[in-house]
Amino acid sequence: MDIATELTGLGIEADASPRRLAEYSYDASNYRIAPLAVTFPRTDRDVATIVTWCHDAGIPVIARGGGTSMGGNAIGPGVVLDLSRHLDRVISIDAESSTAVAGSGIVLTTLAAHAREATGGRLTFAPDPSSASRATIGGAIGNDACGNHSVRYGRTSDHVVELHLVTAEGLLLTATRDGLRATDPEDTAAAARAAEISGALRELAAANLSILRTQLETIPRQVSGYHLAKLLPENGFDVARALVGSEGTCAIVVSAKVRLVPVATSQLLLCVGYHSPADAARDVPAILPFAPSAIEGIDRKIVATMAARRGRDTVAGLPDGSAWLFIDVDSESAAAQAESDVPATAKRLLDHLRAQGRMIDATVVEDPARRKALWRIREDGAGLSSRLADPDDESIGNDYESWPGWEDAAVAPERLADYLDDFTELLDRHGLTGVMYGHFGAGCMHVRITFDLRTAQGRAVMDRFCNDAAELVVRHGGSLSGEHGDGRARSALLPIMYSPAMMAAFARFKSIWDPAGILNPGSIIDPPPITADLALADVPRRSWPTSFDLGHGSSSPGEPRRASGPAATPELPLLDPFVHAVQGCIGVGRCRADTGGVMCPSYRATRDEKDSTRGRARVLQDMVRTAPTVEEGWRSTDVAEALDLCLSCKACSTDCPTGVDMATYKAEFLDHHYRRRLRPLSHYSLGWMPAWLSAAGVAAPLINRALTSRLGGLAAHAGGIDPRRTMPSFATRRARRTHLDPLDPVSPASSVILFVDSFTRAFRPQVATAAAGVLGATGEEVGCTADNCCGLTWISTGQLGKARKVLRRTAENLDDGTDRPIVVAEPSCAAALAKDLPELVGTDAARRVAARVRSFATHLPTLLDAGWQPPALPDEVTLQTHCHEYAVFGARVGAAALEALGVRVTVADGCCGVAGNFGFEKGHYEVSMAVAENGLAPALRDDPYRPVITDGFSCAMAVEHLTTVDGELRAAPEIRGLHLAELLTGTTDRPTTTTHDHGGARS
Repeated sequence: MDIATELTGLGIEADASPRRLAEYSYDASNYRIAPLAVTFPRTDRDVATIVTWCHDAGIPVIARGGGTSMGGNAIGPGVVLDLSRHLDRVISIDAESSTAVAGSGIVLTTLAAHAREATGGRLTFAPDPSSASRATIGGAIGNDACGNHSVRYGRTSDHVVELHLVTAEGLLLTATRDGLRATDPEDTAAAARAAEISGALRELAAANLSILRTQLETIPRQVSGYHLAKLLPENGFDVARALVGSEGTCAIVVSAKVRLVPVATSQLLLCVGYHSPADAARDVPAILPFAPSAIEGIDRKIVATMAARRGRDTVAGLPDGSAWLFIDVDSESAAAQAESDVPATAKRLLDHLRAQGRMIDATVVEDPARRKALWRIREDGAGLSSRLADPDDESIGNDYESWPGWEDAAVAPERLADYLDDFTELLDRHGLTGVMYGHFGAGCMHVRITFDLRTAQGRAVMDRFCNDAAELVVRHGGSLSGEHGDGRARSALLPIMYSPAMMAAFARFKSIWDPAGILNPGSIIDPPPITADLALADVPRRSWPTSFDLGHGSSSPGEPRRASGPAATPELPLLDPFVHAVQGCIGVGRCRADTGGVMCPSYRATRDEKDSTRGRARVLQDMVRTAPTVEEGWRSTDVAEALDLCLSCKACSTDCPTGVDMATYKAEFLDHHYRRRLRPLSHYSLGWMPAWLSAAGVAAPLINRALTSRLGGLAAHAGGIDPRRTMPSFATRRARRTHLDPLDPVSPASSVILFVDSFTRAFRPQVATAAAGVLGATGEEVGCTADNCCGLTWISTGQLGKARKVLRRTAENLDDGTDRPIVVAEPSCAAALAKDLPELVGTDAARRVAARVRSFATHLPTLLDAGWQPPALPDEVTLQTHCHEYAVFGARVGAAALEALGVRVTVADGCCGVAGNFGFEKGHYEVSMAVAENGLAPALRDDPYRPVITDGFSCAMAVEHLTTVDGELRAAPEIRGLHLAELLTGTTDRPTTTTHDHGGARS
């Protein structure tokens, strides 16, 4: 049976292609199960149609939101419903009743933002798990998610008013706080089914009064199992809240009515340092009487990884310690009767903690931006702890791995410290290491553990450990799950926590709702063993030779290496570097977030899982596990399709908590995919641009004239370039002589080297003059090199043999035995020299040169520290964040430098959309323009009079194009992207060159 075709015939968007199935075979757990098809329902009725068809065909149905489940709750062997694609709107917000109704696919932060906007900043949706920027309300309901501020706001179940459901038979019902009814009162079949279910649920509750009252709701975070206590008479037969946490096993939530809460004001963050997580946990009972909104804990290794991956400034402000508590105090905290009392309350709390004698140091953080930055350490804990990076810790190798599986246990807060002591001993006994973080104020501990999931021996250790850990948490009166749900990770362990009578009650609850057992089979009831369907089990041992050193110096390119870390044994298989790299994605899904950071621009444009970093990584992971031969794996058209809309922006290498570097993986794949094959035309026209730019520059006037004629369109077509894209004009010979000839060559007396790249030479030589002027403003002697290339265009098009030759020659030329900084005006070239050069060439010379490379904005603080001040600057500018600079040199290098000079900066975060060759290539234009709408285009429209800083040539081209095709910008004063050096030297006059748009908007 062709399921996708059958469902498409019913008007349903369905896909069963191998690429699509690979994307949805995983969530954020350890498990992999390939579905039969993936569907994208647009309405409640679509969901009902799909479920009815699957019910009649006996095919399982798996509801999925953001796919961020760590327990394996969002995968299964049937038809997947991706509810996040279309069922993602706010239906209504009622400020008077403090409620909102929204589709189950809406992202939590989006719902909260809509609530604040609709109520004048007064109300919000409270549950805020660390995945809130991509997790959906349906997923939060499915798992009964909590979040960082649950110490005040509790669980999702505390905020649910009504659930609008599709039953296993395809009927539409509404579960309320006091019963169940047909969503449409005139739907007689639904009304009859509602009455039938209600009667059976009342009988279930009446038959189990004792165990429901004694075994459930014993601690704040008891999420494991079903919430049957909500059916008790004293709880008002609350069917809606009984279904929260049922993980899509009983009914499918298509929309929900939820309670909103007041927005807290006057918030302060207290960061308190401790010697260990257990010490921190012992202070929690002393903190709770102050009624903070959050008490979160993190381990030193997470902080060190954040600093190593994203820079020391990301952890600036943390006090001394090896573990920390993040405590939010606000106007609703105890003893803070007004906003003015909040600092006094914080001081009293810190004095109280000092008296306890366990804290080492503390910091009070008032600045909202700094608070947000520090909270990101905690929010990214799951990803950061899975692939640690700490150059100061020799025990952490480049191939360190830890995994979920026992990451969600909860105990009463007053028992957390003792539980952690016993848990640490249990880890030691099994030869495992765990990185701890979590909701200390609610007694919920998250741990990433160094399980070896690749071997039978390692999986046996995991099985024994999890059984022992379940018995341990039950001895401490706790729950196997505190917010992530049971799923495939813990359902098989529920009999350790609950009596046979309670397990029978759970089974009866499931069968009342889903007699045929088609809804998310394998979770809670009748689960497989916890070691079944593990994604890393039985991945074939193959060598995938690579051009890049994906071990980052730990091995030669393509050379397998043995797993390291406390769980390593001589019996462990060798890990291929490419396999280890692509398996770095663990599915946390930050690449699907709408805001924050730059990753992933193509997903933000299309909202399609295939265009997320995670979706691409999952297809690559299937490539390395299923390809019958290496050659066929590299030749995969599914992988090529998945990578097609990757802009190679490099943002994922820093924004992804696990450091997935899709730009590198794409370059590697393209190199193999097209080896000894005809490439796309753009790989020749754009990929080889540095080789012919110099020759083209000689004939600049002739070429520029040709670009304005029909020949320009023909040339674009012949080169695989979209004819609608604005093309740059070449600098004239006079312009190049004026700006490049006066530059001094590198000499022994040069104290700083200016690297003038191919694109600066060919298209905007005035940038080189401006950069040299700024670099020499403090009296330093600037030597310029304009004869070397970073090889980036060959890298981005996957022509790595040529790229290595070019980079090797560049390294040999620049490795002069000094440590003089090499300042590169073009950020993408600087990033290629700093990151790609040592990974592709791998010589000592390459590493020495890479260590000396700076982007222009990165080097600017050195000049400011030396006392240099530029001439008059504008009060405010728009700064387009350059993706490569962001990824390699830091998120705010340009903005920080300008702010230090007193300039107000409006940052256009997000890729410009051109991204080197991407925006010029046929087939990419629409996505390229949509990417520009993520940040750049709105920033330009916001105030077209502000100078626009575009250090990257691609960013400047994006600005040029937007001013020719955007009606609002075309009507505004002419806008041109300026390099930061031009702004600092006052060189803001438009050069005597023109741009050409073959689409006819301007010429």
